[in-house]
Amino acid sequence: MAKVPLKEIKQKRDGSSGAVMVIPHVVLNSDAYKSLSASAKGLLFDIAMQYNTINNGALLASWRYMSEKRGWTSSDLLNKAKKELVAHCLIEQTVQGRLPNKASWYGLTWCALDTIKGLEIAVQSWPRGAYSRWKSTGDMKSKRKPPIKNHLVRTADKY
Repeated sequence: MAKVPLKEIKQKRDGSSGAVMVIPHVVLNSDAYKSLSASAKGLLFDIAMQYNTINNGALLASWRYMSEKRGWTSSDLLNKAKKELVAHCLIEQTVQGRLPNKASWYGLTWCALDTIKGLEIAVQSWPRGAYSRWKSTGDMKSKRKPPIKNHLVRTADKY
C-alpha cells in the first residue's frame, strides 16, 4: 500500500489546519478504559486534547479550566471522574496543586513524560503503560442489572 501524503490526509477531514487528538487503540481496548464511567471517558478526552507532543505532564483537569474551557457543570462529577482516571492508571498526577492559584498537573500514561520545568515526578519513574497492567479489584459496582431469565414464563404465571 502506498503512503498517502499528509496534505491529502488533511484535506479529507474538517479542521485540516488544526490539531488532532491521537489515542492508540491499545488504550481504547484496555480493561482500564473499557471499565470507565461515561464521565471519566469524557474527562479523558478533555485532558488528552490538551496534549501537543511536548507538554505531557502539564495537562490540566482543574475545576476552573474544565468549567470555563470544556463546559463541565458539576465539580463533584469532575472530581469523581478524575479519581477514576487516576485509579485506572490512565492519567498520573505530576504536580500537586496548592492554594491560592496553583492547579494540579497530570500526564497521559500511554505517552512518555516530557521534560518540563516544575514537575514533581522524575522522568525515570514515569509509569508509562500503567493502564495495561490495571486490574479490576472486584469491588466495582455493576452499572447494570442482569436481565431476568425466563421473563415470558413469569409473566404467563400471573394470569
